[in-house]
Amino acid sequence: MTRYLVGRLAEMLAVLLLMSAVVFVLIGLMPGDPVDLMIAGDPKMTTEDAARLRALYGLDRPIAARYLSWLGSALGGDLGYSRSFSRPVLDVLLPRLADTLLLMGLALLISAAIALPVGMLAARRPRSTIDYGVNLLCFAGISVPPFWLALLLIMAFSVLLGWLPASGVGEGLVDRVRHLAMPLAVLVLTNVGHYTRFVRAATIEVLRQDHIRTARAKGLSERDVVRRHALRGALAPTFTVLALSFGGLFSGALITETMFGRPGMGKAIYDAIMGNDYNLALVGLLIATAATLAGSLLADLGYAWLDPRVRLQGDR
Repeated sequence: MTRYLVGRLAEMLAVLLLMSAVVFVLIGLMPGDPVDLMIAGDPKMTTEDAARLRALYGLDRPIAARYLSWLGSALGGDLGYSRSFSRPVLDVLLPRLADTLLLMGLALLISAAIALPVGMLAARRPRSTIDYGVNLLCFAGISVPPFWLALLLIMAFSVLLGWLPASGVGEGLVDRVRHLAMPLAVLVLTNVGHYTRFVRAATIEVLRQDHIRTARAKGLSERDVVRRHALRGALAPTFTVLALSFGGLFSGALITETMFGRPGMGKAIYDAIMGNDYNLALVGLLIATAATLAGSLLADLGYAWLDPRVRLQGDR
């Protein structure tokens, strides 16, 4: 296990290094730079002023030299400043990361809590009325665009009924819960169908295996067969899907955050890219990449724990 973990951590570091270079180059090749935005905002700025600013920010150097300079500072713990906020990048991202973790984490937990029992219920009675009803609701949830659902909820609960605020984060526990209700509902309703369909498919596959037929032949009730034998087998692939969704907890949900005016990671990364805020966009994307890689590692470890037949590379 130790050998496997060391190998995976080395691979993750290599991917992050490659990702940082690719993102840095792509952002650097975008038309315009921060100085161009400063010139647009200040018509009195002269060509000499712009040249001095480009030299100050290092924008007059080759892109490879700029990347190596950033990498050296990052390895020393200095991730740079956000041009848009004039603050250290981590000071800008950490509050937004906390908001995104709260929203996306709750959405993932609620979606999984609904998908597991509903998906297994549908799998126990395939091609029944319950199964067709669950599939219909799942396809409806998958097909609904998040922005359209967000608009419907805002029109219903904010404009017509006036029960919930349409945007913002709020202050205090009760106010924060009220601001969280609609974006959380959008994420749950648009994601739970996907998870339910996956749980159903995994459970049906497990229920067709030989050890399940043996358990039924021994006289166990269908509930005991599912709870004591099928559940663990169905959880293994399901856990993989949930773990791979872990990266989304850190990258945020751009559409939902934009519709409800929440200062999350998705909107921060989008605004940084559009505003040529190199450091903010780069660090935000690297955090999302690291979370996705960590989710992949968790998926492998969880699969090996749930299914003893799976052996990780390097295990003895």
